[in-house]
Formats: sequence, structure tokens, C-alpha cells
Amino acid sequence: MKLLASLLMAAALAAPAFPAFSAGPGPATAKPDLVKGAATFSTVCVACHAADGNSTIPANPKLAQQHPEYLVKQLQEFKSGKRASAVMSGFASMLSDEDMRNVAWWVASKPAAPGDAKDKALVELGERIYRGGIADRNIAACAGCHSPNGAGIPSQYPRLSGQHADYTAAQLTMFRDGVRNNSAQMTGVAAKLNDREIKAVADYIAGLR
Repeated sequence: MKLLASLLMAAALAAPAFPAFSAGPGPATAKPDLVKGAATFSTVCVACHAADGNSTIPANPKLAQQHPEYLVKQLQEFKSGKRASAVMSGFASMLSDEDMRNVAWWVASKPAAPGDAKDKALVELGERIYRGGIADRNIAACAGCHSPNGAGIPSQYPRLSGQHADYTAAQLTMFRDGVRNNSAQMTGVAAKLNDREIKAVADYIAGLR
């Protein structure tokens, strides 16, 4: 009996706690349905984010090729109110967790359109901040988390490369001013940036590739 109990215990410990594929938070998450994701996106998201997720409206973010785990997190936080937006909270409230996964993985499969930096007077400052931070004010380099080419780190830090400068500047300002508070790390960084620095790094990011 002791031998049998030991064998059963060993088998239990060896068994995986979660399935091999997990497309979102929690155990036993179903594989995303990209067909359903495309249908939901075309109904709920297309007006603001364009048919392929490459928004042409500078105030609205490009979503194409964004890490899907990040998109799911943002949608969940819009829905819960942790991330404040009257517009996005309304749309997110229409979506189930399954809808969010389907949409996120579908739009993540679309290639991101490149952008361009426009303010030549500020782009060098933006590059210095992005790549090296500002040491004497303890401002970390953006590249440390979002990678030198802006690709980010899947499941952890979002892709920034080619994002609209207007959108990026608005988010940094909201982090700095406490309007957006769903990332303590970003609040800490943005709190130390002035308007000129925010504009500079946002413009540099727009042309990053």
C-alpha cells in the first residue's frame, strides 16, 4: 500500500497543472477562434482601429501585431474600470473573455504598418531618452522594457514601434497626471517627464522600426 501511494503521489506531481496551450489568463483556456475574432473586430472595433488594426486616426492606437496578452489585459481593465475610458469601457463591456481573446489574437496576427517621426528638432532628444533614459533624474530607458526596436516583450511589455505619436504622448501624459493608473511602473517613469520630453519620445517611437 505504501508503494502504491508513493507511485500515485509521484504521478500527481508529474502531471501538468495546465494544458499545453493557454491563450489567456487562467487554466483550461480554449484556443482563440480567429474567425470569430475577425467577425467581432469588424463589428465592434473597425470604426476606430481600421479593418486591419492599423488605425489611421492619430488619437486611436494601432493594434495590429500588438502582443495579444497585452490587448486582453487592456480590454479586461477597460471593462472593469481599472483603466478609465468612457468610449472603450462601453465597447469592452460588450465583450466576454472569450471574445477578447478571439479579437486580440486575430488583430495580433495582422502586420503593423510602419510610421514616421515628424519633428526633426525633437527626434534626437527622443532617441536619447528611449535608448538611454535620463540618468541624472533616474529615468529608465524605454528600450529596457520595450526593446531597442520597439517590439516589446510578449506577455509583459507592449509593442511600441510605429505607434501614432499623438496616442503615445496622450498615454504618457495620462500616466504622468494620474488619469491612467493601470501600470505603476509607467506612472513612475512618466511622472518624471516634462511635456517636451514626452513629445520627443513619442515622435521617436512613431518612426521606430
